[in-house]
Amino acid sequence: MKHTISVLVENKFGVLARIAGLFSARGYNIASLAVSETLDPNTSYMTIVVEAKDENVLEQINKQLNKLIDVITVTDFTKKEYVDRELVLAKIKYSPKDKPKIEAVLDKFVGKIIARKDNTAIIEAVGNQQQIKLLLEGLNKFGIKELVRTGKLVISS
Repeated sequence: MKHTISVLVENKFGVLARIAGLFSARGYNIASLAVSETLDPNTSYMTIVVEAKDENVLEQINKQLNKLIDVITVTDFTKKEYVDRELVLAKIKYSPKDKPKIEAVLDKFVGKIIARKDNTAIIEAVGNQQQIKLLLEGLNKFGIKELVRTGKLVISS
């Protein structure tokens, strides 16, 4: 089962490497990782999605994270209410005759065309992971040439 954890850390050199090393040393795969400064430039906020088979594994991850000196707080969102979003940019095949069909797909998922050149268009969309999954299924019929995603971001509600 995938679990979402946020970690507030001191914004120092090597913190990300130490946290990633903690996961890899224990054989846990990070499915998604997003990191950025907070309002305070001395701290950063990490959102980590990790695969954990049971609560014991998740508890061990949380304990290990809390032991790191640069970690300020760890929040496990498994049993909390939160809002999550992910940004996706997709480069798709584009022709003017497909424009209405593409826009119909984008309207369902609050996506938009942000650039167009020759026979390609770049799509931007923001949504939860299920919405992004459905959007990409809809865009597949046009041919996705390239895809980049931010990873999951969460905030408590």
